[in-house]
Amino acid sequence: MTDRDESKGAPHYHGHRQRLRERFRSGGGTALPDYELLELVLFGAIPRRDVKPLAKALMARFGSFAGVVSAERAALAEIDGLGDVAIDLLKTVREAALRLSREEVMKRPVLASWTKVLDYCRSAMAHNSTEQFRLLFLDHKNVLIADEVQQTGTVNHTPVYPREVVKRALELSASAIIMVHNHPSGDPTPSKADVEMTKDVARAAGAVGIQVHDHVIIGRQGHASFRSLGLL
Repeated sequence: MTDRDESKGAPHYHGHRQRLRERFRSGGGTALPDYELLELVLFGAIPRRDVKPLAKALMARFGSFAGVVSAERAALAEIDGLGDVAIDLLKTVREAALRLSREEVMKRPVLASWTKVLDYCRSAMAHNSTEQFRLLFLDHKNVLIADEVQQTGTVNHTPVYPREVVKRALELSASAIIMVHNHPSGDPTPSKADVEMTKDVARAAGAVGIQVHDHVIIGRQGHASFRSLGLL
């Protein structure tokens, strides 16, 4: 069905869809608030229902467009009227955004594109409901050669094994690493356990000539850099 077909003798929300599409085409995504951009995505999965109430329910539950597309499938499934097809589409949007963001930092000097690296890490981890430990591996020119999730833990703990970190860095012939993990609580302040774990990894890596450039904690309220805080 074309946009023109929808506008003839159709339910009221079809006219709304047409107007929303026209605003998007003329002004891009910045012309739409989060809930309307979410509506635009849902159009593709739910063609025969007014999705404005659903978009607003999702925003009320998860807080933002990023929060919606980053939410766990089980949590999304709790929203009345949101089926598997719509959830698949939301998760596809998130994956596409992550791949675009990741493409901007891979194979490039990390320290020269630090803001983009942080943006990517926030996109990938800030809304996770459990802790995740990510490693960024750099070559001798500080170019990002690999980005890997090494461990996934609970809501407040991720086991990190210095030997495994060093082993993987040696396998990739990395000269340096950046550690990244998230705090599902939203507060990126390092814990005592975070500080001790960082020291252990830095000590093990240093023994084989691998430098730990930084350890970054990602939270919904921002990020914390061990290097900037003088903890590394």
